[in-house]
Order: sequence, then structure tokens, then C-alpha cells
Amino acid sequence: MQAYYSIAGRELEREIVPVVEDQGLGVMVWSPLAGGFLSGKYTRDKRGDNDSRRTVFDFPPVDKERAYDIIDAMAPIAKAHGSSVARVALAWLLQRKGVMSVIIGAKTIEQLDDNLAAAELELTPEEITKLDAASALKPEYPGWMLARAGRGPRADKEGKGVRISAARGGR
Repeated sequence: MQAYYSIAGRELEREIVPVVEDQGLGVMVWSPLAGGFLSGKYTRDKRGDNDSRRTVFDFPPVDKERAYDIIDAMAPIAKAHGSSVARVALAWLLQRKGVMSVIIGAKTIEQLDDNLAAAELELTPEEITKLDAASALKPEYPGWMLARAGRGPRADKEGKGVRISAARGGR
């Protein structure tokens, strides 16, 4: 399938990626740099050039504060590899299960060369863990309810769930 997927837009992981993995399919990703937001030219202090695409066409939707946190996590990894934030964002995506290809776009030959070099950037397991944590999706229902009911990280020491009851004062 062809779908939007990026380190700043991981919603595809809620349902589609598990199906793709289960069925042995692949995802061809469009907008892997979130419409240029993950290109490295956007930070909390710098909002991109006046001629940048996002200045006139802010798409796909990105939770910018969350994305800045992700960029902050990618920056030291990029520096450690002598790389760019964009290359790290693409390398992270290329190392995801189910991703078979990404569709990139570039204004300059330098951007194209940098994007293509992402295929050669091997992130360490520790770096992947840091990036996964920085970009993790917030739990949504029923996931947060299952955790609360003890089928997740809030189970008691015996593995039994924490019973939740609002009716008649609870038990």
C-alpha cells in the first residue's frame, strides 16, 4: 500500500502496519519527511525559509511541538553520524518493518544526495530505541484502558489486574 508515514506521523502503526506485517505486505511511504518539516530547516527557533513548501502549504498535518521534540532527539544522532536530521528521519523509516520504499522529493541536488544517502545510514539499536521513545504514539482507547485494567504496565506484582469499578463505590 502507499501511505503517509514518518517519525513525526506514526499513526499508521495503530492498525495498518500490523496488518501489513501479518500479511507479508509492504508500505510505500509518501512524505517521509512530513512535508519537509523533518528536513532539518525547522526548529523551535527557526521556522524554515520563506520559500519553503510548509510556508505556503502546511501539509501533512504535524503536531509541531511533538515534532520539535523528535527533531531534538534526532539532532545529536545526526551529529554523531556526520549526517543530517533528514537523513536520520529517512534511515529510521527505512529500518521499520513493513516499509519497502519511500517516495522522496528534493529541490536541490544536495537534498537529493542527502536523502539517497539515508539508505546507507545504519542506526544502532540504542539510537532506534531513543527515536522510538521520542516519537512514540500516545495510547488511545482501548490501549490505555487495558493498561489501567492490569493487562499492561500497571498490573500488580502477581500479574493480576487493578480492578476498576465506578458503580456503587467500587470494590
